[in-house]
Amino acid sequence: MNILFVSLGCDKNLVDSEVMLGMLKEKGYSFTDDEKEADIVVINTCCFINDAKEESINTILEMAELKKSGQIRALIVAGCLAQRYREEIQKEIEEVDAIVGTSAIETIAETIDEVLKGQSTNHIDDPDKEPLGGRERVVTTGGYYSYLKIAEGCNKHCTYCIIPKVRGNYRSIPMEKLISEAGQLADKGVKELILVAQETTLYGTDLYGKKMLPELLHELCKIEGLEWIRILYCYPEEITDELIQTIKEEPKICHYLDIPIQSGCDRILKLMGRRTDTGQIRLLIEKLRREIPDICLRTTFITGFPSETEADHDKTLEFINEMEFDRLGVFTYSPEEDTPAANMEGQIEDEVKVKRQEEIMELQQEIAFEAAENMQGRILRVMIEGKLTDEEAYVARTYKDAPGVDGYLFVDTNRTLMSGDFVTVKVTDAGGYDLVGEMIEDE
Repeated sequence: MNILFVSLGCDKNLVDSEVMLGMLKEKGYSFTDDEKEADIVVINTCCFINDAKEESINTILEMAELKKSGQIRALIVAGCLAQRYREEIQKEIEEVDAIVGTSAIETIAETIDEVLKGQSTNHIDDPDKEPLGGRERVVTTGGYYSYLKIAEGCNKHCTYCIIPKVRGNYRSIPMEKLISEAGQLADKGVKELILVAQETTLYGTDLYGKKMLPELLHELCKIEGLEWIRILYCYPEEITDELIQTIKEEPKICHYLDIPIQSGCDRILKLMGRRTDTGQIRLLIEKLRREIPDICLRTTFITGFPSETEADHDKTLEFINEMEFDRLGVFTYSPEEDTPAANMEGQIEDEVKVKRQEEIMELQQEIAFEAAENMQGRILRVMIEGKLTDEEAYVARTYKDAPGVDGYLFVDTNRTLMSGDFVTVKVTDAGGYDLVGEMIEDE
């Protein structure tokens, strides 16, 4: 019985997909990437913003056509969209045989068994249920890097975000389960471990009564085989001196932090329900750069939040220009049902949101391109991602580059290298967001 598994949305969702694949593999199911060979389709959906919602719905409709034509036997929808809109999905798309919510992914094999017996079924558990951890996964990222989800849910309740209602309150995964899971991944050849959660910085507060991310990092650094550990989704107000020192002192931890900031205007930050202001963020960034001079800072912003004026937008531009973030992404505000921001006065027209998004990206491009030029002459240890076709050159990532969201470094060499290899290069040139380098020593 062949299963086509479609994973949409964020890296946290990808971890859930890999856990479900691991469970199905244990039950003897086989997998295919070709819909023509599939007997069953499972779609792990996202509904974080409108674009993600549309992608999920369009994918369900596309696969529903395969069910309608008799090409596949079963269609199962899992994940955030399934959790949030389960009744609407089953009412509007009758080809969907089963729904699996965000806290019920461990029922995936049982769900498929029920569907194949002709039973229409739903598995929706309490979103605050204890999260899974330490399970065997089918790694889908190429084998040399992988994500480790350290917590589920969120307590922040930013006014634009639906995640707490879909994923529940913040629940840390016990440390022993995470260490076990990381060890399994390292045994499979994973060399870069990327820590993810809705917020990584609060790890342990619910289980142990205090922030335990530094201690978790120390334990993960002891695992043989892991060479890089990268931390994503650190809320600025939760970054402690202990965490900064841990990143500074542990050689395996990449000098890289992803810190979602969302706006450079204090009035908008307050409306968003964020728990910090630009003055506090400035002090944090100064401290990070003082303690870890080569740290790479990534962030995200939202344009067109309700009531945002041109003056507010200008404050964000000024803030970005001043802070000179190494990496920056921008989303246009997406009004989500059942969130306070969706009912706020002063909703902004889409064309204004996009215009402001473009202005931020133009500014960031200038900052990033200049920073890339300044990297020339730097000697870096990089991870090989793959080879360029018909060229004696490889694609690599530096510690400044998280997979899928940041840039690349292209390595000129006639040596034979494998994905996941680490080599030392000297940066010789820059082209936009990307770098060019040459190997300077054998490893």
